[in-house]
Amino acid sequence: DDEYEWKGPFYFIQGADPQFGLIKSWAVGDTNNGDDEWKEEIKLTEQAVQAVNKLNPKPKFFVLCGDLIHGMPGSQWRKDQERDLKNVLKNTDQNIPLVFVSGNHDIGNAPTRETIDNYCKSWGDDYFSFWVGGVFFLVLNSQLYFDSSKCPELKQAQDVWLNEQLAVAEKHKCKHIIVFQHIPLFLREPDEDHDYFNLEKSVRQEIMEKFHKAGIKAVFSGHYHRNAGGSYRGLEMVVTSAIGCQLGEDTHGLRVVVVTDEKIVHRYYSLDELSSQGMEKELLDMLAKQ
Repeated sequence: DDEYEWKGPFYFIQGADPQFGLIKSWAVGDTNNGDDEWKEEIKLTEQAVQAVNKLNPKPKFFVLCGDLIHGMPGSQWRKDQERDLKNVLKNTDQNIPLVFVSGNHDIGNAPTRETIDNYCKSWGDDYFSFWVGGVFFLVLNSQLYFDSSKCPELKQAQDVWLNEQLAVAEKHKCKHIIVFQHIPLFLREPDEDHDYFNLEKSVRQEIMEKFHKAGIKAVFSGHYHRNAGGSYRGLEMVVTSAIGCQLGEDTHGLRVVVVTDEKIVHRYYSLDELSSQGMEKELLDMLAKQ
């Protein structure tokens, strides 16, 4: 109950796509079977954890927006990748909660009840909500929007739940509503063509309208392995590049997100920058304004 109340500015850390195994499989050009090594991802994720642990003040939480590992459900190295990622994440400061979002590699491009159940056993619920200091956070399973053909009843259940959650948010008059999901609604323009990295146009339009009506301020996602983003009627779509394999010009990094009374401000930092310098003064000043 304590967290329903606004207590002043705070911040959290968003990361995406540690995706243990992708760097090697991308390099050898075999994304189905080439993921038998992930030493580099271990090092990068260790660096991310160390950078987050050093931050002062501490973030309210550290969210990972999907594709925790590369091995798809049923693939050979999946269990080993999960084990190694958990071993790295265990070193996160105990006072910084970890929040996990399911990605397509975690539950499959066309998930089933079984792949989702297995994910939930390993990482927790595939969709849920939580409150931090008067701000309402929603974690969604975006695969159910991408292809729910093998589990239509699960998509329907998430839809019903989401409507209930938005009603709760309205009742409590929360300061902001923020969404986390793996697949972006769109990369740059709300009406861009549909491809692997965004949601199908009619699905996207329906979600954007629902989010706009509910007053949702921002959606944070990953999946693209590059930084991108845009806006739709006051809803900001933030696409964050990967901790792991980069598919564009960005560096391995994390996003610092400051939540103030009026707005949500965010910056993407390379792991090296965040490790060596921490957050810049401008963001720290925002946090100090009580």
